[in-house]
Amino acid sequence: MADATQRPLALVTGASSGIGWAFSELLAEHGHDLVLVARRGDRLRQLAERLGSDHGVTAHVCEADLSVPGAPATVHSFTQDRSLHVGVLVNNAGYGLGGSFLESSWETHRAWMEVMAVQWLHLSHLYLPAMLERRAGRIINVASLAAFCPEPPGSNYPAVKAFMVGSTRALSRDLRGTGVTATAVCPGFTDSEFHDVLGSTATVSKIPRLMWMRARPVVEQGWRAAQLGRPVVITGFNNKCVAALCWLLPGWLLDALAPKAVLERTRVPGRGPKTTSAVP
Repeated sequence: MADATQRPLALVTGASSGIGWAFSELLAEHGHDLVLVARRGDRLRQLAERLGSDHGVTAHVCEADLSVPGAPATVHSFTQDRSLHVGVLVNNAGYGLGGSFLESSWETHRAWMEVMAVQWLHLSHLYLPAMLERRAGRIINVASLAAFCPEPPGSNYPAVKAFMVGSTRALSRDLRGTGVTATAVCPGFTDSEFHDVLGSTATVSKIPRLMWMRARPVVEQGWRAAQLGRPVVITGFNNKCVAALCWLLPGWLLDALAPKAVLERTRVPGRGPKTTSAVP
């Protein structure tokens, strides 16, 4: 294992479970020190201890609620104050809202948009200058297969994920020739806490098992794509097929073919703002 002063450093948001947890483990295996960011400090400390014990890396815990405006600047100050030079930024934090559009208050929607459409872009803006100065860096944005699919009733989730994919493509083009890359990783249904927290586990359990992936293969494919400098990767063969169908078929036919479980996944009544670090 390389000396701590020589190890690269990765920052992972939403690291307390699911895809964020798996990304943290993979990066530690590849010799990266970590900055783990999420609201659940107890889970982060558990992960930090495990990564240090299993892989001999240093994992710093940064508790932060990314739904609060200005939280990315706080995270950036955390690393600046400790002279931590982030070479890999994994923007993974995210969650879903259940129910219809009007069932949630505007404050709930505002906080959700802060996490889903603002904080990852702000973090990228904060950490890119140093990456460009070093002419080395990776930005990995965990998007979703939903970015390419029809919108379930009342849901803005596909829209914000499409925004993430489009923004990552544009950033990737902007970074050509700099030594820094940007990649949007687009998983489909992933074994994680996402649906448990959203309250839609019983509904999505009706979706065939072959459409699901474990978090580890998702992050392995995402990391490989980032290493190759690919702007977008859809993880899993079945998910690639779904995305191709969504691109080829007209909207009315897609709506007719969409599994009932997918259309109902946002119709869970009585759900307030819930968070998770795994994005399906």
